[in-house]
Amino acid sequence: MSNDSACNEASSINTIPSAHVIGGRLLGGAELFYARLVNALHQRGHTTLAITHPDSLILNALSPEISRAPIPMRGIWDLWSRWQICKVIQQYRPEIVQTYMGRATRLTHLPDYKHCVHVARLGGYYNLTGYRHAHAWIGNTQGICDYLIRNGLPAQRVFHIGNFILPRQPSPAEVLMHRRQELGVPNHALLIVAVGRLHPVKGFEDLITAFATLPTTLAGQPIYLAIIGDGPLKRQLKHLCGQLGLAERVRWTGWQQDAGLFQELADLIICPSRHEPLGNVILEAWAWRRPVLATRTVGLVEIAAHQEDAWLVPVSDPAALAAAMQLLLTDALLRDYLAANGYRKVHTAYSEQTIVSAYLDLYHHLLGK
Repeated sequence: MSNDSACNEASSINTIPSAHVIGGRLLGGAELFYARLVNALHQRGHTTLAITHPDSLILNALSPEISRAPIPMRGIWDLWSRWQICKVIQQYRPEIVQTYMGRATRLTHLPDYKHCVHVARLGGYYNLTGYRHAHAWIGNTQGICDYLIRNGLPAQRVFHIGNFILPRQPSPAEVLMHRRQELGVPNHALLIVAVGRLHPVKGFEDLITAFATLPTTLAGQPIYLAIIGDGPLKRQLKHLCGQLGLAERVRWTGWQQDAGLFQELADLIICPSRHEPLGNVILEAWAWRRPVLATRTVGLVEIAAHQEDAWLVPVSDPAALAAAMQLLLTDALLRDYLAANGYRKVHTAYSEQTIVSAYLDLYHHLLGK
């Protein structure tokens, strides 16, 4: 852990010492972005401290050179962890303390530490009770920022900065063939991939219902569906597949640390959500140069343009979803067009350079540098 002299030296060369606090143990969207941002700040020479649960999988995704402070953060009323966070921050003396999601934000209170600014990052439309004590707020969509302001947070302290996705290097053809074989999908088949938690808001029931109405083959190519994720609806969704006669054509991988390895196999990536604040899976699909079919949720319509870089359909409409699937699976040129435009967008508007620079500009602004 860096001492005061190291922090002072960092400040003298215009770097910004920061601490990043998150309570999650698994690698969901927020945790993966946390790791990407902390690593990127470190790579730019900014001293960073990762405050996480001691068993968090995030630790495996961080550069080994990054300082760590393991704190359990067992719940929002964990007063011992709240005291530990304050103690670590008092010792480390960062200029920016950034918290991610509700638990970490509720447990981080810095009223007596005038040397740093508490920034709370939100990736959803959360109850703001546990966020109001922060000094500034970041929403990863403009819609979230508008929600924060409507609910009483000062507009001059609310900032919009999106997420970024790291570039992905395509795998050799023989590796892709081997992965398909392991998944039990023929190499000549058309493969639809959907990634997400098996929860009602993710719309997997709509996707399975739509998939059941498709023909089993198109132009002689069998059609398969791979669902990447786990969650409370797993048993119910598998039962639905059995009822609809889909058990032989649907693949379930469970939770995967790198869902992108399956997205890369896809001929079409679908996000059937009923509610989606942003849609990291869309950015990840674009990074793999894969075409996207998604529902018109509030977050997705903010980042995706219909018929330009994605194909968008109404929310909770299996018939429209099925029609779009069949259209896209029978038109390879359209899929290539959407994928190319999505790839271009993710490497400009949602690149590491763009987003990390926006964070650093904001930090400088908040600190008056």
